[in-house]
Amino acid sequence: MPGAPPVVFSLKDVTKVYRMGEVDVHALRGISLDVRAGEFIVLLGPSGSGKSTLLNIVGGLDTPTSGHVNYLDHDLTEATEPELTEYRRHHVGFVFQFYNLIPSLTACENVALVTDIVREPMKPEDALDLVGLTPRRDHFPSQLSGGEQQRVAIARAIAKRPDVLLCDEPTGALDLTTGVVVLEAIARVNRELGTTTLVITHNAAVSGMADRVLRLGDGRIVGEEKPARKLTPSEISW
Repeated sequence: MPGAPPVVFSLKDVTKVYRMGEVDVHALRGISLDVRAGEFIVLLGPSGSGKSTLLNIVGGLDTPTSGHVNYLDHDLTEATEPELTEYRRHHVGFVFQFYNLIPSLTACENVALVTDIVREPMKPEDALDLVGLTPRRDHFPSQLSGGEQQRVAIARAIAKRPDVLLCDEPTGALDLTTGVVVLEAIARVNRELGTTTLVITHNAAVSGMADRVLRLGDGRIVGEEKPARKLTPSEISW
């Protein structure tokens, strides 16, 4: 496509089979997908549809049983474990449903943990400002609400200036109002930093924020759509 952003990820016939005792569990069944730079993609589907497995493979936390995953010109399926570690460290930010903050460190100190391991980090204060937490940067996790803790986790993920932000149910433990604030932080990162963003959710309403929505079922992409108009988080209700 002339003028289209470059392809960041290219997946070809990706399968993942887990051995559970004497039973083979097919988590992914021949997924082929291109993801372009700066896209905001929402992955929808029921539990067991393969969403988290797909995200983990794209993020270098897992490897496929067969098929190929390319990040730019790097074949992740051929990468060694040290190479995958370098890929995760410098290119990928992860946000999960649970915040995994260190209780004895302030918000700013939690974010600073990742800035020591990458080449050109963002200042922790700047990352917290991007998610609207400047007034809370010296507070400990126990002094923060669930939504604030999740925004610290987002700030920590983006402080290393990742090319890709992968979010697995980032609003799953939050109510509507708090969830919208968290989604606004993710959308701002995507918009202002141009970070390619993939978000897993069970909540179909979140798909209105996306450039593209992928529906998974039984380890396959069973549907793909592009919203006619990209909604802001404040326009979403669930």
